[in-house]
Amino acid sequence: MGRAFEFRKERKFKRWAKMAVQFTRLGKEIAMAVKAGGPNIESNSRLRTAVQNAKAVNMPKDRVEAAIKRASSKDEKDYEEIVYEGYAPHGVAVLIETATDNTNRTVANVRSYFNKVGGSLGKTGSLDFVFNRKSVFRFDPAAQDLDELELELIDAGLEDLFVEADEEGNDVAVIHTSFEDFGKMQRALEEKGIEVKSAKLERIALTTTEITEEQAADVLKLIDKLEEDDDVQAVYHTMA
Repeated sequence: MGRAFEFRKERKFKRWAKMAVQFTRLGKEIAMAVKAGGPNIESNSRLRTAVQNAKAVNMPKDRVEAAIKRASSKDEKDYEEIVYEGYAPHGVAVLIETATDNTNRTVANVRSYFNKVGGSLGKTGSLDFVFNRKSVFRFDPAAQDLDELELELIDAGLEDLFVEADEEGNDVAVIHTSFEDFGKMQRALEEKGIEVKSAKLERIALTTTEITEEQAADVLKLIDKLEEDDDVQAVYHTMA
């Protein structure tokens, strides 16, 4: 069938694998939201956000509903949210957010990933000066006057509003606000009828580390292994 077919097949498998990882992470987000605030989407803002994020990556509706139902059961396991921090090769700082039902397994896995590439796992809080936690909202900029919207959202805690390209090359509007203003901004966008593609708390690197392409390949080996782990929810780094 030729190399072109093999290339398309490989890309398709990679896309499916990425979707499976996303669905697993979103399933955990939904479960933790239900455990924290109940299964009612209207009254549980964290659950509403998790479901919104699931829709943005085309997670099937029946899978979302099943995750809510499972989490509502008293027998469903609880997840503990733990942050790990360390350094990849070449001085690149790495911060990992996890959600786990077995902390011994998770820390052992994370430590092994660092050790295999010559990195080092650090103490919690050691990278507080490197990353700043922000509320990040993304939505379609079409049909929006972004200059006017920027002024209207100042009272909701807006710090920055800009447009970037997503993985498919499409324009997406991005809002940054403080960690504390997440709920306020979420309500403001809902009141304006803006359909948010994703709403997350993310870690923004305050400084970046310049390295060569060869060195970057070493760092990416670690990031790839971390992102493949089912207990890992998000990975942040300072690689430029």
